[in-house]
Amino acid sequence: MLTKKGKYGLKALVDLARLAPGETAFVSEIALRNNIPKKFLDTILLELRNAGILRSKKGPGGGYALSQPASAIRIGHAIRVLDGPLAPIRCASRTAFEACDDCADPQACQVRRAMTEVRDAIAAILDTMTLEQFVAAPGAAGIVDDEVPEKKVVGRTG
Repeated sequence: MLTKKGKYGLKALVDLARLAPGETAFVSEIALRNNIPKKFLDTILLELRNAGILRSKKGPGGGYALSQPASAIRIGHAIRVLDGPLAPIRCASRTAFEACDDCADPQACQVRRAMTEVRDAIAAILDTMTLEQFVAAPGAAGIVDDEVPEKKVVGRTG
C-alpha cells in the first residue's frame, strides 16, 4: 500500500514535472499547491534529492527541480525510495526478503506465491511508467488525490 509519504512524494514530483525548464520551486510553494504539511515535505524532498531524483539550490532563484527529464524518472524507483519494497508482504520482496515467523517452507507457501504475483504485477506497471507518462495520463490529476469522482447515473430519475 502506498503510504502518505509515498503519495505526497508523487504529488511533489508531479508538481515539479509541470514546471517550465530551468524553473525551480520552494518547498513552501509545493506544499501549499498540494496541501502537504511543509515539514513532512521537507523530509520527503530531501530523500528524493539524496536518491538523485531531485536537485536543489539555495538562495535567490533557488528551490527544488527534477535532476533529470521526467521521461527518465521511473515511478517505481521513486516509490521504493520513499516507501521501500513494492511487495505487499516481506516474504514476497525481491530486494528485502524476510521469511515469515510462522512459515515452515516459504517455497511452498500459497500466500507468498500469490503475493509474489501481486508484487510482479505492481512492479511491471510502476517500473515501466515514467514521471512524464504519470503526469500526462488521462485523469492524472486524480491519480494521487484523495477525492473519488462522483459516479453519474444516466437515464434514472428520482
